[in-house]
Amino acid sequence: MRVLVKLGGTLLDVPESRDRLAAEIAREQARGAEMVVVHGGGKQMTRYLAERGIESRFVNGLRVTTPETVDAVLKVFAGSVNHELVVSLNRAGAQAVGLTGIDSFLVEAEQMDPALGAVGRVTKSNPALLELLTANRFLPVVACVAGDRRGQIFNVNADQMAVACAAAYAAERLVFLTDVDGVWDANKKVRPVLTAAECEELISTGVAKGGMEAKLRAALAALEGGVQQVRIVPGAAENALVRALSGDGIGTRIVQEEAG
Repeated sequence: MRVLVKLGGTLLDVPESRDRLAAEIAREQARGAEMVVVHGGGKQMTRYLAERGIESRFVNGLRVTTPETVDAVLKVFAGSVNHELVVSLNRAGAQAVGLTGIDSFLVEAEQMDPALGAVGRVTKSNPALLELLTANRFLPVVACVAGDRRGQIFNVNADQMAVACAAAYAAERLVFLTDVDGVWDANKKVRPVLTAAECEELISTGVAKGGMEAKLRAALAALEGGVQQVRIVPGAAENALVRALSGDGIGTRIVQEEAG
């Protein structure tokens, strides 16, 4: 089974949490799953900039990425966050390889909006490098940085990066390990299963908004891209990944439509 796991930066900010999740990922790969990991690092980025007296500005949830912020994107996302995770995965027994979308044109992007600076919209993903690595039992770990054919560097939303990689790699499962329990309905109850149509309804009625709306839109894009199932799972739960892949009811499972 091909699985893409997206890890939020909050879960990676504490060494104990990072090591626990790395051990779960390494264990699932050892059991035979072909794994790819995509990660964010927004919390770490905000802290890095604040320590240097640079204010973080957001528009519609996207970080305005100035030339000085691009340098921080490389240092934080592709540097410290990526390699700390690689170290944790290798310590857990994997053969992890740190990457960005820039490597071998894994993920190409274009400028989303001049007002956002170097924030990228994914235009293309080439899975050849992921195929090569996973076929030889390496574990690709992709930071949310992309480029274009002219050498420009873009900060890409990590959920969008995960969807692009999952669709191109033909992953059967996309698992978002997050800091929420799952997707809430109007009664603030976690929905164990959602169809694409139900996701659209939660968005259109305003029940899902902000970060959850973005997650659901990413899930819908993944389903459209051929991913069979998306899980939004609380990464803080013990054995969260194992439970998500084994069919446990943890979090929310999102599918195109319910099986008859």
